[in-house]
Amino acid sequence: MAQSPSCRKLYAAPGNPGIEAFAECLAVAADDLDGLIGACAAHAIDFVVVGPEAPLVAGLADRLRAKGVAVFGPGAAAAQLEGSKGFTKDLCARAGIPTAAYVRCTSADEALAALTDFSIPVVIKADGLAAGKGVVIAETRADAEAAIADMFDGAFGSAGAAVVIEEFMTGEEASFFALSDGTNVMAFGSAQDHKRVGDGDVGPNTGGMGAYSPAPVLTPDLEAQVIDRIIRPTVAALAAEGTPYVGVLFAGLMLTDAGPKLIEYNARFGDPECQVLMMRYTGDLAALLYAAATGALATASPPAFASGYALTVVMAANGYPATPEKGGAIDGIAEAESGGVRVFHAGTARDGDRIVAAGGRVLNVTATGRTVTEAQQRAYAAVDRIDFASGFCRRDIGWREVARETRSGGEA
Repeated sequence: MAQSPSCRKLYAAPGNPGIEAFAECLAVAADDLDGLIGACAAHAIDFVVVGPEAPLVAGLADRLRAKGVAVFGPGAAAAQLEGSKGFTKDLCARAGIPTAAYVRCTSADEALAALTDFSIPVVIKADGLAAGKGVVIAETRADAEAAIADMFDGAFGSAGAAVVIEEFMTGEEASFFALSDGTNVMAFGSAQDHKRVGDGDVGPNTGGMGAYSPAPVLTPDLEAQVIDRIIRPTVAALAAEGTPYVGVLFAGLMLTDAGPKLIEYNARFGDPECQVLMMRYTGDLAALLYAAATGALATASPPAFASGYALTVVMAANGYPATPEKGGAIDGIAEAESGGVRVFHAGTARDGDRIVAAGGRVLNVTATGRTVTEAQQRAYAAVDRIDFASGFCRRDIGWREVARETRSGGEA
């Protein structure tokens, strides 16, 4: 946004030590809706891009629009695409959107009874917002029963007041992004995320340990299928129901033998996918998002991306995703940012003149390259320049595409 020629002044709420170099940070929490609305009035802010999902689900976009502020982000009703997995599955059923077979349950007894209709492995999801961690792929019936018990016992707070049981789909996962102004749709690139905490895709699900963009596995033909069979029907269904979707649709996909199927939606760009998309984007982002926010997407130019690839590695605090260790000192960020590398701050804070960890996922070390292999090498070279003793990262981000490039005679 700060690089956009059309952006005269950028504010961030609450911001962090990374974004403060590019925006004026306001001491307002992302879930303080009254404070955010007041800040818009105090600073004559005329356009807001909502980053996190919780304020969208809480209705921030609706309240800002009522004050005459243009907003990139869906209203509360349409944000249920992310706020409730059951809502999205039901919409898919109504609109004929390809997705996994499912059942939505509001009690443990109901869920246990429904479990008998599914093969193992099976996917158990907390219905509500769970910071990307409310999904369990159960390899045994006992694991599935334990996941159901945990969710209804409050392991994910109110997110587990209902659960969705889903058929386990096989294939490769990819992410596809599209902008919508409530009526029109515009493609905005692809990425591939790495959800499991450990190398080789093992361990519990996280909010994402790294990503790369674009995802070659999502071919132009498959992207066209995603737009026609998944994205457009979603936008049309929400518009027909009187809850038009304005913002970015982040579709998590499974590329099955029967074609792409929707896993779930995010109502925002998402982390770490956003970082790799923005490293490649070359246009005026503020102008494009403003066009979506004001119903003018049909007359906007399509997004322009640089050739090659971007890859990001998440540096997380020890203990993540369970109980991350906060307060660990971080040094070497400036040294890492050379040769086109960008270190995006996520869970960081200032402690005097030091940068310290203040969350689970702390940094996103992001590099570009002609190939995924080259981008991966540059990203890990930058990771190794950072001194973060109480942190860790996966060392295999991009492994699928690196293996494909190696097999096809690309860089080793």
